Amino acid sequence: MLKIENVSKSFESYDVLKGLNMNLEDGHVFGLVGVNGAGKSTLLRCIAGVYEVDGGMITYDDRSIHDDPDTRKSILFIGDDPYFNRNVTINDLLKFYRSFYELDLEAYFKYLNMFALDPQKPLNSFSKGMKRQCFLLLALAIKPRLLLLDEAFDGLDPLTRLDFKKALAELLSDANISVIISSHNLKELEDICDSFGLLEDGKIKTSGDLFSAKDQVNKYQLVFDEAKDEDLFSDFDVLSFTKSGRVLNLVIRGPRDEIVTKLNELDPLILDVLKIDFEELFIYEVEKRGSLHE
Repeated sequence: MLKIENVSKSFESYDVLKGLNMNLEDGHVFGLVGVNGAGKSTLLRCIAGVYEVDGGMITYDDRSIHDDPDTRKSILFIGDDPYFNRNVTINDLLKFYRSFYELDLEAYFKYLNMFALDPQKPLNSFSKGMKRQCFLLLALAIKPRLLLLDEAFDGLDPLTRLDFKKALAELLSDANISVIISSHNLKELEDICDSFGLLEDGKIKTSGDLFSAKDQVNKYQLVFDEAKDEDLFSDFDVLSFTKSGRVLNLVIRGPRDEIVTKLNELDPLILDVLKIDFEELFIYEVEKRGSLHE
């Protein structure tokens, strides 16, 4: 189990993480989301031990990540733009990673063939997506207990994204690992994550089971016999409100059945309920606090 307790991290005078707390049980795929500059990459690097934290503690199975080298060997971080020497090949990367991690060679060759990569070509001759595949195939072959992926789908074409998600699902079914994925592609995260955390103002502001969170937020379209104002819905947890004449569109957080009952008490002519996706949930949560464009 990963535990992050009151962690802070600053760069000169800029506070990125501010007393952040987060827990992740084994066997889960956690989607880390937030606006640009929220600190997602910084948090992943702190978990991996790349950055020292300024305050607080990060432990994995009750062992300090920064003080226990064996614990760090169970964690693998793949950054959004991994560094490599100009002429390095996949074969070179294989040798490098095998010096730090145990690696399943059968799985390595399986994913090498799946991604159709030439292990003898230098990575600087590859496209952005192919470079990303190189590091993903190594991550899949290493099978770390905690896998940290920063912008995992960046540069991947639709077919490769599908192949990677299938491979990751196979890995999760065969081994008791946990994955934290940071990505701006929330539709991709929705396909593979079972939990999420919204990083905002240096803290995890909203987190939990992804499916339960989506069930708790729905769109409601109402038509009345005359125009209504937002004040009518002051008793609801309204995340978004728009109107066009007598037609109102609201996004409300709370139990769907209870909200439908209360809305019907307002005597709408029409009431429709629509589900939202993960991307919409993220937008409404952030817009509610006015930080989407900060």
